[in-house]
Amino acid sequence: MKLATLRDGTRDGRLAVVSRDLTAATWADGIAKTLQQALDDWQAVAPRLAGLARALEDGSATGRFSFDPGNAMAPLPRGHHWVDGSAYVNHVELVRKARGAEMPASFWTDPLVYQGGSDDFLGPTEDAPFTNEDWGIDLEAEVAIVTDDVPMSTDALAARRHIRLLMLVNDWSLRNLIPGELAKGFGFYQSKPATAFSPVAVTPDELGEAWDGARLHLPLLVHMNGQLLGRPNAGVDMTFDFGQLIAHVTRTRRLGAGAIVGSGTISNYDRSLGSCCLAEVRMLETLARGAPVTPFMKFGDRVRIEMLDGQGQSIFGAIDQQVVRSA
Repeated sequence: MKLATLRDGTRDGRLAVVSRDLTAATWADGIAKTLQQALDDWQAVAPRLAGLARALEDGSATGRFSFDPGNAMAPLPRGHHWVDGSAYVNHVELVRKARGAEMPASFWTDPLVYQGGSDDFLGPTEDAPFTNEDWGIDLEAEVAIVTDDVPMSTDALAARRHIRLLMLVNDWSLRNLIPGELAKGFGFYQSKPATAFSPVAVTPDELGEAWDGARLHLPLLVHMNGQLLGRPNAGVDMTFDFGQLIAHVTRTRRLGAGAIVGSGTISNYDRSLGSCCLAEVRMLETLARGAPVTPFMKFGDRVRIEMLDGQGQSIFGAIDQQVVRSA
């Protein structure tokens, strides 16, 4: 099933079930008011939501209305926990190579993660506001999973059973602020503004054979200002799968229902497939020419992130955002 949170004037929105073709929806009233409420009692609520999804598909659902992604908030407009990984280690290797830094061998065996701000997620079509173009505005196209309650010290195989939903992500970064923050030794903060998510979150069964339980084997399409930036496959060159990422973050703590775990910027060794962020484009230019040519994003630039199934249909809907000057 596909689930969306639509605007209703509240901070957490109103939960709706969305049709597979993303054209229709119906409210989940009487089952769960919000997606967080559904995740808090997933075992009891999910079968009822699935029944509503079937009714929506066969035309028997009452209260059917047209689905408008422009009215969608992030599926979880504010989350209890947002942790982003860097599962595509070839991307990290490329970053370090471009600045002449060796990569520690542990990066191939011990995942990198950071905990981001989760109190103010952006909807899929909301403008992305920034104060200064000189901060190095960059997109980062990713896949994320949403968990139920995950116990501490859950192993990678058992972790797969806790994956309830998948979404697309634009994890905005301010590249020119990152070096100074990392130099302090305390990690990202100002360099990681509000993150955006796809119009719908989907259950793994919607993905068919493209989902192997821990990786999503489909290309992620990224366009900037109408031009294709990249189409790398999310299931290829993913050093740490989602089970391994969950196992890593639960080594010393539990995850609560509704926790979001991101893959990090998707990247393939096959450079003909392009990139999911401008930093990678600039790194490749630096390696090839000695200096980057492509600028970071400016006010007025637009990014579109989407994933299609084997029939060419959008799975999650599109993240379609414009960079604007903050009021």
